[in-house]
Amino acid sequence: MMETMDIPVIRVKRSRLAEIDFDHLPFGKFFSDHMLEADYADGEWKLASIKPYQVISFEPSIMALHYGQAIFEGVKAYRNKNGEAFIFRPFDNLRRFNISAERMEMPSIPEDIFIEGMRQLVGLDREWIPAKEDYSLYIRPVMFATDTSLGVKASSNYKFLILLSPTGPYYSAPMKIYVEEKYTRASPGGVGFAKNAGNYGASLKATAEAKNQGYDQVLWTDAFEHKWLQEVGTMNVFFVFGNTVVTPSLDEGTILAGVTRDSVITVLRDQGITVEERRINIEEVVGANRSGKLTEIFGSGTAATISYIKELKYHDYTMTFDTSSFSLAPAVKKILTEMREGKRPDPRGWLVKV
Repeated sequence: MMETMDIPVIRVKRSRLAEIDFDHLPFGKFFSDHMLEADYADGEWKLASIKPYQVISFEPSIMALHYGQAIFEGVKAYRNKNGEAFIFRPFDNLRRFNISAERMEMPSIPEDIFIEGMRQLVGLDREWIPAKEDYSLYIRPVMFATDTSLGVKASSNYKFLILLSPTGPYYSAPMKIYVEEKYTRASPGGVGFAKNAGNYGASLKATAEAKNQGYDQVLWTDAFEHKWLQEVGTMNVFFVFGNTVVTPSLDEGTILAGVTRDSVITVLRDQGITVEERRINIEEVVGANRSGKLTEIFGSGTAATISYIKELKYHDYTMTFDTSSFSLAPAVKKILTEMREGKRPDPRGWLVKV
């Protein structure tokens, strides 16, 4: 059992809670009253503190701005039917955060700062958790290099923050996806499996071009043939072929190991559904669509949760789907939602009580 940290807290003098319209919550636009902050210096993490959400000051020479040493996570907190607050699978996010840190030559974050700090921060701002269906409190842990030097090397100093943002559905309608063949997100040996800021910055051009064509996001393909599917820009992807669900495997290190992805796979297998984690070629998807074998495509992610895909375009071939006929994706979403709401058992201890 993890010992409880005594984290110093400076409370806001006046909460901004009453200023927020909880019926209109665009993703990541509003932030709660408080944040957590911790600094790494002299080879160790210093005492974390919780303070009012505020502007932070730094020199323009900090290495995060110049060499991209910055990583982050996405976690969510919910309220169940009894009004109790829970965080969904934060230990899995901690493990992934430290995998990203290792790849980016950054220090790992201790469990007590990440988990206990998050728990206490959410507990302090628990009234910011929206009590509405498909709404949640998005939690953003982030770490970045703070050395003031222009030498190309790993930083010796870092800042860690946790921010809280009440949010509504990330994608409120079924999505249209464009299969990307020009730009590359990740290749073997790269940093595709790490949740580092550079991965997202590099994706913006392709996403903007897809949106100009009327699509919501891109489905990334491999760097060599642009045939092997990886992930959608903001989520992992699943294909339903008859009674089998297929999702791209993590073996090559080019895909983010999504916590929601793992949750979906686990729930599907618990329901007796066959799930294959393997390489999947876009030509296989096109062939299955032509034959009528492909019945559903959906995505999973912390922000997106479960998102239905109503259109997938590859070259000049467009696959369209009637998402109202989907059965597996809604079933998975219902199970995960009921678990978070306390209407269904949580046999694996995914929900960590605040």
